[in-house]
Amino acid sequence: MLLAEPPNTDYDLRFTVLGFPVRIAVTFWLGAVVFGYELARFASEVIFRGEIGVAPLLIGWAGCLLLSILIHELGHALAFRYYGIESSIVLYHFGGLAIPSGASFSSYAAPRMDEKRDLIIASAGPALQLLSAFVVILLVKLAGYQVFAFHLMPSFLAGLPWVTEGDILDNRGLLSLITFYILPSVLWALLNLVPVYPLDGGRIARSLIVLNGGTVLQSLWVSVIASAGLAIYALQNGQTMMAIFFGMFAFSNYQMMTPMNNGWR
Repeated sequence: MLLAEPPNTDYDLRFTVLGFPVRIAVTFWLGAVVFGYELARFASEVIFRGEIGVAPLLIGWAGCLLLSILIHELGHALAFRYYGIESSIVLYHFGGLAIPSGASFSSYAAPRMDEKRDLIIASAGPALQLLSAFVVILLVKLAGYQVFAFHLMPSFLAGLPWVTEGDILDNRGLLSLITFYILPSVLWALLNLVPVYPLDGGRIARSLIVLNGGTVLQSLWVSVIASAGLAIYALQNGQTMMAIFFGMFAFSNYQMMTPMNNGWR
């Protein structure tokens, strides 16, 4: 599976948060570097004007990314606990997984989980992550400062009037960390909400379709179409890795549809 739990290694970090075992796979740091290098380089050149190199900024980015994704997975894990199911958390190169007891890898494949509960569990991760970003934004705004560092944020966020109002934070290190946290917290949550299985949005779409009288097969059609559309859009905009990512989702979802078309439910 594309989003399977990575194997254990001696280099993984392990600790406990709120009673949940957490494992940070060594590949998480590799993914952080791949996704954050250009951002750190831009911050080094534009915010710090070369006074600070890329390496320390990458460390700050990796820490913010870790916290953001951990909060996302804690949302799922807390929802599991609400329904009496304990879980563990793994952070790796594709983000994170909240793995319920008795499941091999899937974020929400707990035994006998009905669609209503699955809907709530799938929604809890991005909801908590977005809430954490909102809290940071609110604190910055209450202090009278602009939220984002220059043009590091997407135009649809940086263009909001209430975001750009206020003074520019003169502490460039804090400004960078705030941006490094808000960026993945908003974009990662929104990306996970697209109706593509097995992302959170795909599970949410499946639950909503089934709860309203539809079928899992119909939800997979939605996932295939959405995946293909996002892959084409990413390719047209030069986002090759994202195009490959969603292209693989489209293919894997289409494969899942085959046994259903042959009578499996």
